[in-house]
Amino acid sequence: MQLYSFFNSSASYRVRIALALKGVEYDTEGINIRNGEQNSPDYRHLNPVGLVPTLITDSGDSLGQSLAIIDWLDRHYSQPRLLPEEDRARAKVLEIAYTISCDIHPINNMRVLRWLTDELKVSEAQKNRWYGHWVAQGLGAVEQMLQHSNGRFCVGDSPTLADCCLIPQWANALRMNCDLSAFPRCQAIYEHCQTLPAFRAAAPENQVDKIPA
Repeated sequence: MQLYSFFNSSASYRVRIALALKGVEYDTEGINIRNGEQNSPDYRHLNPVGLVPTLITDSGDSLGQSLAIIDWLDRHYSQPRLLPEEDRARAKVLEIAYTISCDIHPINNMRVLRWLTDELKVSEAQKNRWYGHWVAQGLGAVEQMLQHSNGRFCVGDSPTLADCCLIPQWANALRMNCDLSAFPRCQAIYEHCQTLPAFRAAAPENQVDKIPA
């Protein structure tokens, strides 16, 4: 399999965590979204949305959208399961994952932040205020969802799709210097995951396509 990825993309990071947890081997093709490689005709042929990641399966199918890719991986590489089979746990995992991937990430990704600065001419301080506001709103909700979870991960004692989404979002919030002091449960899960080989292997700083700052 081949993963078209950008080292600092949180959506790519989610998929790398899932691949690492499942022990699936793949090749990486770096797509530099900072200089617009995602908009090339060749890449748009693979992923019409022009975003990363894209996974090319062993059968040659092209899959975009990180949650769809992880769902495909869970169906084809069943262990460890990232979407629990038990209804209540599955619903909780999806609730957390969707809050991060649908409510926080889409309005804070690079193309939105660039639109704010390039088209609407907001200042750097205003852009950072925008980013921090939506992170605080979203992670505040996730923190509430985690209050009745006593496991080491978002839902129970095994990593799930929820952790695949939380860890990249938390890492990006740290990189953007957000105040995360109000979310101790999220922080504890992040710190625990940082001790695990699969999460470390998927981290941006450990990617072959890493671009120097």
